[in-house]
Amino acid sequence: MLRLIVAQVDKTLFEGEITQVTCPGEMGDLTVLSHHAPLVTPLRAGELKIVDHEGVETYIKVTGGILEVGSNTATILL
Repeated sequence: MLRLIVAQVDKTLFEGEITQVTCPGEMGDLTVLSHHAPLVTPLRAGELKIVDHEGVETYIKVTGGILEVGSNTATILL
């Protein structure tokens, strides 16, 4: 499992344990799974696709942001 935090300056939009998140990266979509290598990358406008341990998909529209991955945690700052 991978811990995911999706936050804006004033609030947290999502926080929980997931199996994967797909993000709109600058060079194309990027899927992060548990134990992903450390990474910091900008995000473009698009949609986050979050999949939980039961296979339920959640979508969040974004206008850009930053993805940071490390220590089995992905943080997306919008």
